[in-house]
Amino acid sequence: MTDDQKALTEAEWREKLTPEQYHVLREAGTERAFTGKYDKFYEEGEYTCAGCGTVLFSSDAKYNSGCGWPAFTKPSLEETVEERRDVSHGMIRTEVLCASCGGHLGHVFPDGPPQEGGMRYCINSAALDFEKDA
Repeated sequence: MTDDQKALTEAEWREKLTPEQYHVLREAGTERAFTGKYDKFYEEGEYTCAGCGTVLFSSDAKYNSGCGWPAFTKPSLEETVEERRDVSHGMIRTEVLCASCGGHLGHVFPDGPPQEGGMRYCINSAALDFEKDA
């Protein structure tokens, strides 16, 4: 986490984010499948953290997995995301977080395209913003 992000209180996060963004990023929530604005969105550019603006994923790594959430084969840079074991909801999964602000992004699964490394980063649209290539 950056020093600026560490300094934010939960009240400041609530003020900065929409209710849906707060639920996803700060409470590890999940948006309903097929409802996110980036699920079927394929413009060229970079996906950033809606909490802190860190570049997380490139459109080059995005693909249609059919899972109902934006799916990526890899982060833009490995150090921009953190992964940790998640045993909530009676499942064992790997949670994906923004390394800069600690915001919950989604989960990663080993069922992505084999030719692209086999990983599927299943990310909530509410956790992302998009910057179109110039």
